[in-house]
Amino acid sequence: MPKITYIEHNGKSHTIEVAPGMSVMDGAVKHAIPGIDGDCGGACACATCHVYVGAAWLDKVGKPSGMEESMLDFASDVTPASRLSCQIKVNADLDGLEISMPPSQH
Repeated sequence: MPKITYIEHNGKSHTIEVAPGMSVMDGAVKHAIPGIDGDCGGACACATCHVYVGAAWLDKVGKPSGMEESMLDFASDVTPASRLSCQIKVNADLDGLEISMPPSQH
């Protein structure tokens, strides 16, 4: 199973296995990772799963959809590396993915 590393705003990291097909958000919620709430359950209807994707992983996770970009307009501390973790589906190519939480989500 792919391993994903979640890095809290304070620098504390959590590396967990996430089953292929699950979203990065689902993995975080299932393992109670602080900073990723996923209030909408992964429907891309809130920004409580906002994360920053590590620079080395941006091409592998792909670009956000138009709907995701619209939802990111409601998030704080948005950067070019911002994504909604509910929209990143885990697959074998994402083994080792590192994401971090913005300062507003702690």
